[in-house]
Amino acid sequence: MGKLFTHDPFYNRVHVFQNRTEAGKHLASMLAGYPERETLVLAIPAGGVPVACEIARQLALPLELLIVRKIQLPYTTEAGFGAVGPDGEVIFNEALRSKLRKKEVEQQVQKTRDEVRERERLLRGERPFPDVKEKDLVLVDDGLASGYTMAEAVRFLQKKGAGRIVVAVPTAPQSTVDFLLPQVDELYCPNIRSRYPFAVADAYRHWYDLSTTEVLECLREYGHR
Repeated sequence: MGKLFTHDPFYNRVHVFQNRTEAGKHLASMLAGYPERETLVLAIPAGGVPVACEIARQLALPLELLIVRKIQLPYTTEAGFGAVGPDGEVIFNEALRSKLRKKEVEQQVQKTRDEVRERERLLRGERPFPDVKEKDLVLVDDGLASGYTMAEAVRFLQKKGAGRIVVAVPTAPQSTVDFLLPQVDELYCPNIRSRYPFAVADAYRHWYDLSTTEVLECLREYGHR
């Protein structure tokens, strides 16, 4: 079981962060004193990039991208029934997958694999994924919903022989924290909510979906090469 770090005054509150940059600063303050020289910050695009850039900047740590995508349900873009990792492997929310036809599952998985490859091309180019064997990693997104996208990212890194895996996210539902915590060494999440319905966007006063151009600009401002 991993160790949980949260911020009690933010429990069950909404609109606690102005934007993703402010959320990154808050997480950096929670992480201060933890990271060592060999620690690598890994951002999950798109929304995780400005959060991770701020953490890496504040803590003077190297930054890299980890491309993972949720497998969207056929009838909505907001919810998913699993996730695809950089290696094309899949993790499923079996309770949701069982409600879909086999053909629907296959189509959505293939669509998501294509999206992962395209994001790799646009955001990472020809750069090989870094060697993370025995390294301490801080894995960052702008929030968790079901947690399956982050769980797939954790699986990929464990397969690569990572050392300590720390997840740092601004917001998450209590049920997802409970699901993910046994899979990681530490989980930093200042805004945990137990009320239903849950939306990542509700943690922010200013929220919108980032474009690929904005992600690349954020990385350039950080000094990422």
